[in-house]
Amino acid sequence: MAVLHQYDYIFAIGTMFAMLDAFNNGANDVANAWATSVSSRSISYRMAMVCALVFELLGALTVGARTADTIKNGIIPNSAFQGNAGVQMLAFTCALAGASSWVMWCTRHSAHVSSTYSLISAVAGVGVATVGVRSVQWGWNNGKGLGAIFSGLAMAPFCSAAFGAIIFLLIKGVVHVRRNPVLWAVWTSPFFFLIAGTVCSLSIVYKGSPNLGLDKKPAWYIASVTVGTGAGLCLLSALFFVPWLHCKVIKKDQELAAWEVIKGPLLWRRPYSSDAEAAKVPDYSVVQHGDDSEVSSTSDEKINSVEEITPVRTQKELQRDADERFHAKLRLKKGPMGWAMRYLHNNPMGPGMIYEWHNIKTFVKRVPAMVVVAALYGMNYDIHAAQMGIEGTPEGARMERVYAHAKRYPNETEHTYSFVQLITACTASFAHGANDIGNAVAPWAVIYSAWSTGDAAASKLPVATWQIAVLALVLVIGFVTYGYNIMRVMGNKLTYHSPSRGTSMELGAAITILIFSQYKLPVSTSMCITGATVGVGLMNGTHKAVNWQRVGLLFLSWVVTIPIAGTLAGVPMAIILNGPRFGL
Repeated sequence: MAVLHQYDYIFAIGTMFAMLDAFNNGANDVANAWATSVSSRSISYRMAMVCALVFELLGALTVGARTADTIKNGIIPNSAFQGNAGVQMLAFTCALAGASSWVMWCTRHSAHVSSTYSLISAVAGVGVATVGVRSVQWGWNNGKGLGAIFSGLAMAPFCSAAFGAIIFLLIKGVVHVRRNPVLWAVWTSPFFFLIAGTVCSLSIVYKGSPNLGLDKKPAWYIASVTVGTGAGLCLLSALFFVPWLHCKVIKKDQELAAWEVIKGPLLWRRPYSSDAEAAKVPDYSVVQHGDDSEVSSTSDEKINSVEEITPVRTQKELQRDADERFHAKLRLKKGPMGWAMRYLHNNPMGPGMIYEWHNIKTFVKRVPAMVVVAALYGMNYDIHAAQMGIEGTPEGARMERVYAHAKRYPNETEHTYSFVQLITACTASFAHGANDIGNAVAPWAVIYSAWSTGDAAASKLPVATWQIAVLALVLVIGFVTYGYNIMRVMGNKLTYHSPSRGTSMELGAAITILIFSQYKLPVSTSMCITGATVGVGLMNGTHKAVNWQRVGLLFLSWVVTIPIAGTLAGVPMAIILNGPRFGL
């Protein structure tokens, strides 16, 4: 039974904002982590959702508690609360409220910000309001103070850029510049599986998960397990994947099915036609327009035609028309999503304000369909079409110039790396779960421990596994239902994407996140993947292959997040503390 009965309402509010913060983290940072894979067309959006569920949870449960202690006790010294558990609960509740409100607003408007630094800035803001400027740990504080945390703001993007650039240069040197790049891509693919497998296993055993006791293992054990895991994946790919891929892109076997990869070495003897046509592999090229084919006229639904696009129309109007074309396609779908979109389209709100009686009745009738759309809209969103520049607009012209400076490589070569990118994407998702879930769960863990024990010093206790699991699930739900708002503005709007480039970006970001996580330094996944994207883009040979305007907007959003999130959290905390006591 809880000790602090009079603070039950603070615990309830804090829990609500903790869930909202985790939801926003998924909709913002997880979406950004998977945007590279989806933009490269290596992974479908729905497959990304399934993989995110598995690897975010795995990373959170095995390594995720590492960075939580930094936020719980590294910014506001525990002694500053003077044993007052109520003030401690209120402080972290305000921090969650300020951070989640800011990130939710930005996500709604497709403005990408760092949920990690939003929360850290919010904690700093309530620290100033609670104990004053001098008591907040502004310095290094053994790697847990704000000085150490914000150093990641400068270091993480550049480290990711360097790692991503090095990996892409390696791919270019080994494969892309060769006379026969497709053949080189096939035969060297096990090497990149080796790298991806080693990084993924390293994220679990390097300094070990506290839950598994791997931090007590000797260095030789850690090295042998990580390299051995990567080597095992390399061997399996050489035995099974290489023969299958050879039949697919070298022999151009049109009848080869995906499940036949299990045949492994037997595929070397598989007969094939010498006059085979081009291999059936996806087209990974990025274009300025999507599929604008007309919606089937056989439908019993009459879809209002969209006005002809004229040069004087604004980009928002063009985007609105594109959304309407997409919604028209959704209304033709079968199942719950199609029904919900048709119902909302055929039952619009009437004239007047929402409080008009006829609008109140209409709104109540629309609620079930609105719930279905909220749950399923993200799963059906056309990410590829939304990421393309709109022709006839400044952004369209800008992206045309960016794409022109990025060399296209054969689809058969890129197809090889689409499989490697599945591993790197899962590695990046694991790294995100290992790092960012600690940021999300830390304030809630403080609120829960103070509420359940009545002791402010209880925040030093380890984070419970069930708390990490709950917020990890909420985080994935945020990505599935709301992540499309961020994914539609990331990816191809920064630079040209392809599977080989995406593999380099994700590995570069994952390596950076894992290194910082092992030293208990919370870093932003968005900053790491953005830095890696810019680094790979520069390896096209010119700075013009990067959309610097959008990079500048991203950097600006990171900077303004610090004062805004700190103010949104600190001001309510100061008002409550200096107002009527309410039993605190």
